[in-house]
Amino acid sequence: QVQLVESGGGSVQAGGSLRLSCVASEQPAGMCMAWVRQAPGTERETVAIVYLGGDITSVADSVKDRFTISQDNAKKTVYLGMNNLKPEDTALYYCVADMNYCPLTGTHQFGYWGQGTQVTVSS
Repeated sequence: QVQLVESGGGSVQAGGSLRLSCVASEQPAGMCMAWVRQAPGTERETVAIVYLGGDITSVADSVKDRFTISQDNAKKTVYLGMNNLKPEDTALYYCVADMNYCPLTGTHQFGYWGQGTQVTVSS
């Protein structure tokens, strides 16, 4: 059972930056990881994905040029770098994982979830 632990959320002013971290208890071959956010009253949104084996990454159009996803295999850690934050980025951010399939769009039910970390951006 893969366990995911996020950290790095907080409160910043618009234009600021944060880096979220997600440590996985294990990273079996074929695993992919992603960051999903959800704000009250809105639909869940997958903002970035990474296929660990091939280091293939992708980010959503809504955060393109501002967010980056990266990994440190030795630390079993995936990061979400967030720059030029906007009030609309305010949400609970979850680190998620699955085996072989982590789509950037749609309502895929990822198999593993962290507890979430809050990001609040004030104007």
